[in-house]
Amino acid sequence: MPLDRPALTQAITKIAREAGDKILTIYHQDFDVKTKSDASPVTEADVEAEKIIIAGLKALTPDIPVLAEESEAAGKVPDLSGGIFWLVDPLDGTKEFVHKRGEFTVNIALVEQGRPTMGVIHIPAKNETYFAEGPGKVWRQTADQPAIAIQTREAPVDGITVVASRSHRTPETDEYISKFDVKELISAGSSLKLCLVAEGKADLYPRFGRTMEWDIGAGQAILEAAGGIVETIDGAPLTYGKDGHDNPYFIAKGRLSTT
Repeated sequence: MPLDRPALTQAITKIAREAGDKILTIYHQDFDVKTKSDASPVTEADVEAEKIIIAGLKALTPDIPVLAEESEAAGKVPDLSGGIFWLVDPLDGTKEFVHKRGEFTVNIALVEQGRPTMGVIHIPAKNETYFAEGPGKVWRQTADQPAIAIQTREAPVDGITVVASRSHRTPETDEYISKFDVKELISAGSSLKLCLVAEGKADLYPRFGRTMEWDIGAGQAILEAAGGIVETIDGAPLTYGKDGHDNPYFIAKGRLSTT
């Protein structure tokens, strides 16, 4: 049965906002921070938000498996051989959350045949949401205001804007950036970097560091719906459903030639 993409997009946006409300409740309280086996932090907010999202997705599409960060860390890896699955990061930017910086996000993406095709990124602290239904159908919405269509921009002739990780800058990143005429270099946390490129506030986001599929799946869906692209440093498509779910280094860009 063909997917009702407009209805699914509305539904996952609602689920992401519900998870975001739960995260904010915990954000404004005292909370414990634990450390996972990969040394990354995890809080009650990660776990509770993921419960909300998984329950919502299972009710919405019972036959589509869900690959979610905290469940995967606990050894709960679904069968993804059917070629379609939900990809969830319930709280991307846990470090931002812990340090009360506000730049943390809820991420849900639909992956079909190895590519993220639909996605939502919700920013609870700003009550702002980016969501993509498919090519050319992508919006940003703040609170209950009307949603605004977004798209990537043509690279400015007087220099591009590069967005980089606030906490994961590497020498390889700086070397890559040096190849371009850069007018402005900005930092942002979590998957917000992909949103900035998608809405034409930045042109390039190179990532020479470790990421997992759930870190960027929703952002890739949003960026590519807005006219951008995410590819490996060799120019190959970035695919999903890989063993281990680690990503290679990648380049995310708007309407910018990097060759």
